[in-house]
Formats: sequence, structure tokens, C-alpha cells
Amino acid sequence: MVIALTIVLAFFAMSGLNGTSVLERPRQDPAESDLAAHSNYPSTHSEPTDRTVSTEIDGTPDNQHNPSPNVLTVIVEPRDNLATIFKREGISAKELQSILESGPLAQRLKHIYPGQTLMLERGEDGALMRLAYSPTPMESLVFVRRGSSFDVKQIARRPEIQLKVMHGLIDHSLFVASQRIGLDDETTMRLAQIFQWDIDFVLDIRQGDAFDIVVEELYLKGDFVGYGNILAARFVNQSNSYLAIRYVDREGTTGYFTPNGESMKKAFLRAPLEFTRISSNFNMKRVHPLWNRTMPHRGIDYVAPVGTPVLAAGAGQVRTTSYTKANGNYVVIGHGSEFETKYLHLSKFSPGTTRGKRVTQGDVIGFVGSTGWATGPHLHYEFLVNGKHRNPRTVSLPKSDPINKREIERFQSHVQPTLALLSSSKSPNVRTVATD
Repeated sequence: MVIALTIVLAFFAMSGLNGTSVLERPRQDPAESDLAAHSNYPSTHSEPTDRTVSTEIDGTPDNQHNPSPNVLTVIVEPRDNLATIFKREGISAKELQSILESGPLAQRLKHIYPGQTLMLERGEDGALMRLAYSPTPMESLVFVRRGSSFDVKQIARRPEIQLKVMHGLIDHSLFVASQRIGLDDETTMRLAQIFQWDIDFVLDIRQGDAFDIVVEELYLKGDFVGYGNILAARFVNQSNSYLAIRYVDREGTTGYFTPNGESMKKAFLRAPLEFTRISSNFNMKRVHPLWNRTMPHRGIDYVAPVGTPVLAAGAGQVRTTSYTKANGNYVVIGHGSEFETKYLHLSKFSPGTTRGKRVTQGDVIGFVGSTGWATGPHLHYEFLVNGKHRNPRTVSLPKSDPINKREIERFQSHVQPTLALLSSSKSPNVRTVATD
């Protein structure tokens, strides 16, 4: 997944304004974040510092750690997995199996990546006694031998947080503008996800568009390790200004809202793919590339590699999963009595995507292909309102629930200082220690 993501990111980072998309993972709300969970901080650097490699990786404080001659630090190399590393270091497959059977956390060892670090500690007889894995500087997984099996514990580190106000001006692409001011691609993607219900990041980005954000910078022992939550953001797209503020209510539910308390989230995604470029727009007088005659094009074609996940644009119920000569493999989803979405030319359906199944927004329902009347791999996407086709890019989308009335006063007290900070263009020189 990460390798595929990197390839796509590289492609779109080099792309210009035309055909660039930076939609993030719609299956995860960009507002939801927890400092205790490293997976919600994908922008943190995975490269460990010297301290992390030799001492902190197993969660033991520096002043309590006694280096052992039987401790080996391994840097994960390209094409490595845990099995190849164990074989290279002379650790038996039986030990590997014991590690993987230690609990659900062990499954994360199946997804180690180049540059990450493992610490192996062996006994006098050569048996593996301890394995420590640090996916990011803020988290370690430590596996400790208990007889013939292993126990595992998760160690989270609390970073210091410093707020940063940043401004970007787009003259080529959103990625280039973000990189110029020091934002990484992952944070840029989260920024785009905040506005993905209002802005079509495939077609609508123009030279001269701009954005401002208030974002958390994370530090461990004075070292910058990555970006945290985006607390507020403003995006100006073709002279239209959109403003979003992150808010956590009394029950701990997090979301992005306008200053008036309207949710940024809508009932439908603008685009049902994460990373795409558009090859054919909504056009009722378009000449069909196969039949060379005018045939209405009642949707949008998204060119993407075969196997790219296709997402349900909104919550609803699968009405059809079928095949025709023209449509190829296709899915139809009903969203109540008013709305319907269609997804054509799929290579295959997602397991479990069958007629009658209920789906939520962002669920994977199939994969891009070129079945049916298709000149190449792409998704044909249609959006219908009361049985009539509407342009998915411009159709007015139903809104989600606004801030609860009981939260309004508390929300407004949160909004004003956040807006002041966003407008100040100056970062406060204050650091705080993260809490739950």
C-alpha cells in the first residue's frame, strides 16, 4: 500500500494544475486524531534518531539501559520482511511464528518498511529474548520472551506540540506549493480531505489559489518529528473562500466545521477515487471514442491503474452488481429515494459487495478496470437525482448535521481565538505536552 501510494504521490507531485488530485483517504475522517495512536500521525518521520535506535526503541529510559553485546540493531532494507531478516540473522522460523502468535499487535510486523528499525536481543544460547520495533519516533512495540512464547506491549511517547501558521500560494500544483513552505505530502493530503466535499481537487485547482493553515508541529526532546492535527484551514479556490475549524465536542467526537457551525462533511464525496486524473468530463454531446458518433456522456471518466480501489460516494444500499456488454462490471448504489450513483467498467467487485448490502461513505465497492465498452482502464461514474443525471462535479450535495445546539456556545468560544490565530499569519511561540 505504501509503495503504491508513494508511486502515485510522485506522479502527482510532478503533475501540473491540469489533472492533479490530492484527495486523501476518505475512509478516515481527517479530523479524527489521537496522539497515542501513531497510525493517525502518518506525517511523522519514520527515520529514527540515534537515541531511538540504540536505547529508546524498546521504551527503556536512557539512564536505565545497559547495552548488551547480544543486542543487534537492524535497519530494514528494500524487499525485506521479518522472515528474510530472521533468516539472515540465523533466527529460526519457530521463533518467528511465536512472535506472530503473540497477539493482534504482532500483525503490524507484517508491514515493516525500508528505513525502519528493529532491535534484536538474544540470550547466551542464541535464542531470541526480545524484539523491539519502532514504526515512528512516537511509538514502539516490544516483544519479550516468556518461556516458549512472547508477550507484547505498546509504548507511546508524548510529543511536545508547537502551533504553526503557514501560508501557501499555488502556481503549479498543490503539492509543489505545500512542499515549498515545508509541508509534507501526507499533511497536504489531509488538508485536501478537509475540503474534498466542496472543492474538486481533480479539475478545480487554478494558478493563484491559496491556502492558510494552523497545524501542530510535533517535537521529541527538541527534535521535530512531524505534523499533527490541522486545527484550522482556509482555502481560496477560484476566488471562492472556504474556512474549516477542527472541533472536539464534549463527547469526544471530532469534526471540521465552518465558523457558523455547519459541517464541512457532505453526504457524498465529489470523487469516488483517491488519486486520479479525469479523461472525459460530463458532456451530453460528446463523441464516443469507440463508435465515433455523438453519444451523451452522463458521467465522468476517471483514468487510474487497474485495481485502484473504487469508493462508495455516500452511504446507501447496493441495488445492482452485474455485467453488461456496454457497462462491463458495474455497481449501482441507492442513497434513499432521491439519489443514486453508478460505477462502471470495474475489473472486479470488492468481496461482499452484493445486492442488498449496506455501505458507508468511503467503503471500497470494487476496483478500476476496462471491462465493457472501454478504451482503457478507468472508472465511469454517474450521479442521479430523482432519476435524472447530474454533473457529479457541480451538483449541490446534501449537508451533514451541524454543531449540536447544546455545543454552540462552547464552539463559538473555541472559534474566535482559532480564527484570530489563522488570520495573524504569526506562529505562537508556545509549546505544550500532548495529552489524551
